[in-house]
Parts: sequence; C-alpha cells; structure tokens
Amino acid sequence: MSERTEALKGLKTTLIDSRNGYEEAVTDAEGKGLTTLFQEMVALRTRHIEEINRHLVEMGEPEQDEASFMSTVHRTVISIRSALTGLDTNILPSLISGEETILNGYDEVLKVAADTDLQPAFLVAQRQELADKIRTMEVLRDKAA
Repeated sequence: MSERTEALKGLKTTLIDSRNGYEEAVTDAEGKGLTTLFQEMVALRTRHIEEINRHLVEMGEPEQDEASFMSTVHRTVISIRSALTGLDTNILPSLISGEETILNGYDEVLKVAADTDLQPAFLVAQRQELADKIRTMEVLRDKAA
C-alpha cells in the first residue's frame, strides 16, 4: 500500500473519530447551546468521509468506515464535559484546537500527495472548508469572551 493511500486512510479514520464525537455532542447538547454547530460538523465530516471513501475505492481500496480507539475517547470526553460544564461556548477552545490538529492532518496528506504529483482538488477544498469552520468557531469564541 502506498504512502499516499495510508495517509488518506489515516485522515479518514481521524474524521470518523471526530464525527463520532460531534454526534455525541449533538445528543448531549439536547438542542441547547452549540447544537447547530455540532450538527454542521457532523454533516461536514460525513460528506468529507464519503468523498475520501469514493477516492479510495477509485484507487482500488475496499470501502471501510472503521473508527479507532480515539472515537471512544472523543465520545467519553464529550459526555463528561457535558455532564460537568455543559456544551456551550466554553468548549470552543478545545474544539478549535482539535480542528487545527485535523487541519494539520490535511496538510500532511496534501504534502504526501504533492510528492507523488497528485494533489486531489477535493482534499484542497475540504481543507478550506475546515479552515473556514475554524474561523467561525473563533468568532463564536471571541463573542463569548
């Protein structure tokens, strides 16, 4: 399996783990606070995962939607945070930090792809959508401060 394929599969797993955490946040938020943001992130992650899946299948990889242990960690952290402090704007710094880590994951995949002279436009677009969503979170955080 190529380095590009491995990098893309790793990014997909990270997105699945993150989506699972946001799904837990939607449930735990109970329609209050940042529920709309959590729902938007679930939709964004789902669409991005589907795009990556299509690309991997085109590359000859079997379609899989496997999460990692981090999926359990994300769900647990969200549940505990919800119970202790709620899922309002105080969670935004943690979300932003996590999204920036995922943004770095996109950068790594794009670097590997560039090294193989193939930089899929859909990944560049996904990265930009995520960067835009981070800016939205930063605005919400700054308004709440």
